[in-house]
Amino acid sequence: MIDAALRREFEAALGADAVLSDPLQLRTYECDGLTGFREVPALVVLPRSTEEVAAAVSLCAREGLPFVARGAGTGLSGGAVPVAQGVVVSLARMRQVLELDPEDRRMVLQPGVTNAEISRVAAPHGLYYAPDPSSQVVCTIGGNVAENSGGAHCVKYGFTVHHVTGLRVVLPDGSVADLGGDAPESAGPDLRGLFIGSEGTLGIATEITVRLLRVPETVRTLVADFPTVEAAGEAVSAIMASGIVPAAVEMLDSLAIEACEAAVHAGYSLETTAALVVELDGMEHECDEQFERVVALCHEKGTSHVRIATTDAERALIWKGRKAAFAAVGRISPDYFVQDGVVPRTRLSEALTRIAEMSRTEGLRVANVFHAGDGNLHPLVLFDEQAGEAERAERLAAEIAEMCVELGGSLSGEHGIGLDKACSMPEMFGETDLAVMRRLRTAFDPDALANPGKVLPTPRLCGEAPGRYRPHPLEAAGVIERW
Repeated sequence: MIDAALRREFEAALGADAVLSDPLQLRTYECDGLTGFREVPALVVLPRSTEEVAAAVSLCAREGLPFVARGAGTGLSGGAVPVAQGVVVSLARMRQVLELDPEDRRMVLQPGVTNAEISRVAAPHGLYYAPDPSSQVVCTIGGNVAENSGGAHCVKYGFTVHHVTGLRVVLPDGSVADLGGDAPESAGPDLRGLFIGSEGTLGIATEITVRLLRVPETVRTLVADFPTVEAAGEAVSAIMASGIVPAAVEMLDSLAIEACEAAVHAGYSLETTAALVVELDGMEHECDEQFERVVALCHEKGTSHVRIATTDAERALIWKGRKAAFAAVGRISPDYFVQDGVVPRTRLSEALTRIAEMSRTEGLRVANVFHAGDGNLHPLVLFDEQAGEAERAERLAAEIAEMCVELGGSLSGEHGIGLDKACSMPEMFGETDLAVMRRLRTAFDPDALANPGKVLPTPRLCGEAPGRYRPHPLEAAGVIERW
């Protein structure tokens, strides 16, 4: 329980303006991008440095208070949902670029720097940061580290773990540790790799060293329309099997295209059933030669139309449409769930066919927009909560995630497990695997204070109490408010 005396201790350590306890302010932090899970914290702190994060976490450790680190709140798995009577450590004020070394191609950042800002700062030196989540304008590098985020170009350039060389972290007891360093590899166990993707359950990253890449000499981009999603999936398999490694291969179905065009007017064809966005980059001669082969493969697999970007502005508009997809779906549905499963590329067509069948069975529409190059599906289950469709949609979303595991894939490619998929973890891992994960987590956090209740299944998540937030009828009627 956080009383007035303890609140004053937080204020003494961080400053009065860095501690929020007003109920209206606290409600701002009750959920992340997956709004179905909500909980109002007891306190929110906004540190500006590693030392202030350590001070806040030390107080939590002393008092046995659970804490949850939060970046921009754009996560889609419930990973930043607070714990009742716990503390949210918001990193929103930690937005400094601490160091830039163009010669060594590295940058040291605080966790509140946005993904897109890294490339903007590096651009004058002919450099950029490769991982590019669709939310890159607003999502932060700290959140990217927590979820091991990827993005459209992950098929060639990999995920956050491939571009972060070092971390300064505050552990759950308040101590500070350095994992990795300036070099891509370090001696001993890869604790840096272990921490990345741990979803805030092992501590809080407060300084992050990233490697930067040279801007490619040339970039070629196309949009290919297909009569069926299965045909588009076969084209993806053909491109990857040819030995060409595209920078990106993205797929959108007709529902996703409808939403994107309504929001952005990127020039996608509304008459097509599915579209592939394919991008190659690299040395000009090699890129042009491989691009011609990609166009030929699209024609072999039945494309009805290929649009090739002829200017940087046209290429940017194509990507603006693709990256607006999640938000744009709000134009065609009042509510939706975003899933994040992965299937082997060779089973993409089968997975999409299964999703269509499951959609018809539940009587709900599913919009598909995803990283086709590495099989990372992002089906959006559309529903209307006011029409009583929420439970069916939640069930369908879980079934799609578990179907990905059945096909030899994974529950998540980049959004994380969080609260959303914790109950499905036994579908992918045996009890021995889960026990090892628990022991590893306990080694970092013996008192289970860091983002408790996330990732690993618990009885509370698996049926003893409903996980998804549903308002009380009196709250829905406006008679009472939830604090």
